[in-house]
Amino acid sequence: MARTGRRPGVSGTREAILDAARRAFAEHGYQHATIRGVADLAGVDPALVHHYFGTKQALFVAAVQLPVNPVEQLMAVLAEDPAQAGERMVELFLSIWDHAADQSPLLALVRSAVGDEHAAAMLREFITEEVLGQIAHRLGSPDARLRATLVGSQIIGLAMARYIVKVEPLASAPAAQVVASIGPTLQRYLTGDIGAP
Repeated sequence: MARTGRRPGVSGTREAILDAARRAFAEHGYQHATIRGVADLAGVDPALVHHYFGTKQALFVAAVQLPVNPVEQLMAVLAEDPAQAGERMVELFLSIWDHAADQSPLLALVRSAVGDEHAAAMLREFITEEVLGQIAHRLGSPDARLRATLVGSQIIGLAMARYIVKVEPLASAPAAQVVASIGPTLQRYLTGDIGAP
């Protein structure tokens, strides 16, 4: 009599979904990749993708091997005292990059975005839709999108200078000094005067 149900041992389904997600995000970008498309590539039902990962955002985070979901962490930071959000955002960024057990997936993602238009589009769409979009929504001001992209430009610049190009003395500066230096700039972008007409 034939066995039914799941095969004994590791099925490899989760890994197959992640491989399919990496292909889908690379080929179609974050915006146009879909859970259904990933499921089709992996040869599974879309419900199984939702079972393992929940949302497209969580699937992307797992597929590119980010150590944490930056959107969840960012929302927690922005939910606290708005007057201190700039410094807390820099602290969060540094805690992810400085204390990650293995920075190579993060470094590989940023490096690939610099040299490959498909990788750049994928990362840009994720940052625009999920990260900056969430910041803009939380700010709720008429110029929220501009403010959010200014924050993004500062964070991306910090990542490039501190971790990719390793410009000294920024690359080896203590985290507290970086927070004290850049936090007020992010705070101005979030809530201060940005010279808007």
